[in-house]
Amino acid sequence: MGSTGKSSPSIGAEGDDSLYPIAVLIDELRNEDVQLRLNSIKKLSTIALALGVERTRTELLPFLTDTIYDEDEVLLALAEQLGSFTVLVGGPEFVHNLLPPLESLATVEETVVRDKAVESLRKISQEHSPVDLEVHFVPLVKRLASGDWFTSRTSACGLFSVCYPRVSSTVKAEIRQHFRTLCSDDTPMVRRAAASKLGEFAKVLELDYVKSDIIPLFTALASDEQDSVRLLAVEAGVSIATLLPQEDLEALVMPTLRQAAEDKSWRVRYMVADKFSELQKAVGPEITKTDLVPAFQNLLKDCEAEVRAAAANKVKVFCENLPEDSRETIIMTHILPCVKCPEVRLNIISNLDCVNEVIGIRQLSQSLLPAIVELAEDAKWRVRLAIIEYMPLLAGQLGVEFFDEKLNSLCMAWLIDHVFAIREAATCNLMKLVEKFGAEWAQNTIVPKVLGMANDSNYLHRMTTLFCINALSGVCGQEITTKHMLPVVLKMSTDQVANVRFNVARCLQKIGPVLDSSALQAEVKPVLEKLATDQDMDVKYFALEAISVLALA
Repeated sequence: MGSTGKSSPSIGAEGDDSLYPIAVLIDELRNEDVQLRLNSIKKLSTIALALGVERTRTELLPFLTDTIYDEDEVLLALAEQLGSFTVLVGGPEFVHNLLPPLESLATVEETVVRDKAVESLRKISQEHSPVDLEVHFVPLVKRLASGDWFTSRTSACGLFSVCYPRVSSTVKAEIRQHFRTLCSDDTPMVRRAAASKLGEFAKVLELDYVKSDIIPLFTALASDEQDSVRLLAVEAGVSIATLLPQEDLEALVMPTLRQAAEDKSWRVRYMVADKFSELQKAVGPEITKTDLVPAFQNLLKDCEAEVRAAAANKVKVFCENLPEDSRETIIMTHILPCVKCPEVRLNIISNLDCVNEVIGIRQLSQSLLPAIVELAEDAKWRVRLAIIEYMPLLAGQLGVEFFDEKLNSLCMAWLIDHVFAIREAATCNLMKLVEKFGAEWAQNTIVPKVLGMANDSNYLHRMTTLFCINALSGVCGQEITTKHMLPVVLKMSTDQVANVRFNVARCLQKIGPVLDSSALQAEVKPVLEKLATDQDMDVKYFALEAISVLALA
């Protein structure tokens, strides 16, 4: 904001204390140090209090309006301060005095400053009387809306909805006309701003004008040449759909939204997917069945991974909100067959408890099991990892018999995966499964297989046995650990590979607290003492650490 050469607030004779604050403010605002200038703006309310309401109106505000051209952070602080300045200028009766500085701030180049100025203008608009709105606020909005710079026109877009409800019908007509003009502005940034406020503006309009004014604007913006405008129109479309009676939706909104769901730009399709739950609520069950189900299917099968993932995130809510009479049919015939893509399958599996409630576990297991098996062996290790993380949830939903029959072997196969992160997650998964199914199940099903790996020729697999024992000893309890696991760990202390031997020492330290003291003294102590004299430095180190932690010295 450039200086217009107005004089700064008058500073009278020296020693006039009442003028002191403004003098200091002027000095600080002219100081070269940006931090000082920022601090003085942040103290603005204190200065205004010291000056009193009249001098704040007649001296401080004109000074701020005319002389500030500064760093963005100073302007941002000023725009924010002015939003809560009503009391300091004398209350609602004088609130229009705050408009000139905020109008200037709403036209600057930096977006965050403009946005903050608009936010403050929206806030103080509520404090204007209907008369003041028409006399002071609406003219400001019109000036911004027809400004030469796109910056002022974008700011205007955010101000229509706050003044519209409280002005006369003549002024309302002018406001609607200005908004229409901005929706077809030459500058994409302005059309974008208008599209982003279209839904909000529609909410304050009378229903007839929503149909006559907003719908044509929505249709035009949704087929704008810029995809950044089209995707914002989608968001507005969802808001508009909530305002219209059911019988108008199909004709006025759905053709445009159907077109958006097939837009050539993936960003627009992404926005449709992202807003799908809101859209479903807005249009109701019938349109959901006829229009949204096919659109949702296409989004789940979209060629862009981001769109598929956004749609996949909506599977659970979409299924929950389907009309009950046709829910199961739609899910089984339209949604589940789309689970070809990993993102979609993973999402259904991660929401299994909810999907299960909707369609029942038997059908689910038949349609999902092949998908689970395929994902469990997916070439991308991150996909395998995601499936492992859902395994305890799956186990809880499917029950122990089904789990043992279909999924147990998968869980064991992951223990010898070539990626360490998978082996590590698989170990943690076993512990969670034992927490679900109990120690007896572990002893019969898991423990024998884990201990069998101690004789594997690959030392990495032998180490996995130790990692599993670390994880399982606590949940399996003293008896299984002492009787079945401990002998295997002790036997592995003579392994040829040093990495295995030092992991034996670490494992004994970990399971020590589960064992009783006689086993510790009679069996663990001699083995750790032997390892403490090992030629390998690491083995020695971990053995001594275990002896110390378990207080066996």
